[in-house]
Amino acid sequence: MSSLLLRIAVAGFLALASLTVVLFRVSPLTAPAIAIPFLLLTVFLAISSFTTLAAYLIWKSMSVEGMDAGRRMSIALREGLFVGTASVFLLVFLILGILSWWIGILIYAVFLFVEMALHS
Repeated sequence: MSSLLLRIAVAGFLALASLTVVLFRVSPLTAPAIAIPFLLLTVFLAISSFTTLAAYLIWKSMSVEGMDAGRRMSIALREGLFVGTASVFLLVFLILGILSWWIGILIYAVFLFVEMALHS
């Protein structure tokens, strides 16, 4: 399991490095047709991988009866993907100019409720 966690951490740092390249070398303001899809992809990968690692550490610290390492990892990966997807939706709404604070709360609430439904 530690090999998988190491791979996720390396993927997160590579996504963070590519995010800095997109922000500083390709600038979404000067070349939006090229940079915005890559910006959204790298934000998704970085947030998903780091959230997966954090969620796995949280689930590992909790003592839940009958939950093995594979189950913890699958739950953490699903939570990481949900947070990454919600963050990309937030960025898309921000780019489109329709984001407000309550829409942001609703986006995260929808993913939270889906996770709660899948977890029970």
